[in-house]
Amino acid sequence: MLNILLESVIFSATLVLIYMTLWFVIAMVIKRNDIADIAWGLGFITIALTLLFKYGFELDRSILVSTLVVVWGIRLAYHIFKRNVNKPEDKRYANWRNTWGKWFVVRSYFQIFILQGILMLLISTPIIVVNTIQSSGWSVFDLIGLLVWIFGFYFESVGDSQLKAFISNPANKGKVLSTGLWKYTRHPNYFGEVTQWWGIWIISLSVLPYGLLAIIGPLTISFLILKVSGIPMLEKSMSENPVFAEYMKNTSAFFPKFF
Repeated sequence: MLNILLESVIFSATLVLIYMTLWFVIAMVIKRNDIADIAWGLGFITIALTLLFKYGFELDRSILVSTLVVVWGIRLAYHIFKRNVNKPEDKRYANWRNTWGKWFVVRSYFQIFILQGILMLLISTPIIVVNTIQSSGWSVFDLIGLLVWIFGFYFESVGDSQLKAFISNPANKGKVLSTGLWKYTRHPNYFGEVTQWWGIWIISLSVLPYGLLAIIGPLTISFLILKVSGIPMLEKSMSENPVFAEYMKNTSAFFPKFF
């Protein structure tokens, strides 16, 4: 089993390398590196479905996890596409375009697309385990993991929807969304995304002992969102808004506080 899992990891790494390189080429042609954000969710779908057909198409658990990944990935990619369409390149990527100078192409490939590919591979470890290791029969981990995933999906999708509606109203310019799910946490969408990956990892615990190794996935996404490119980056950009400063005092940064 360990040899098969190692083979699957190498196969997945090769797949991700080809996948992200293709998106890099597209980005260079259309001159928009923010397309990497759309490629993010679709990349997990590519890994899940490829491994599903290669190793585990007859296994209910593999189909379950792949379905959850497809639902999450399509929703996220479509949400980002609708957010970016007919707008200039995201300011983060535009700033890098202006500051990287002659190294722009090389740094774009490695610091945006290849780096995201590496992170994608790490986060995908529960998918790789479930879709590679042959195991049959449902377990309590499947039910708990599915319920956790549904809870997270609700927070991410509803949180994004509420934020989109808030931003689209010109009367809210300069204001901070503090109603709906945003009343309980400053980042319900981030909380939801992390929760979904913990749910998928819980499902992978049905494939012991290999599911224990898959904790790399939820730990990676949790670290990224809590400490690197998620909450810290977003809140830094909002730090000069006095309304947001007051909002921070009264609202949890990540875990919802319902009372």
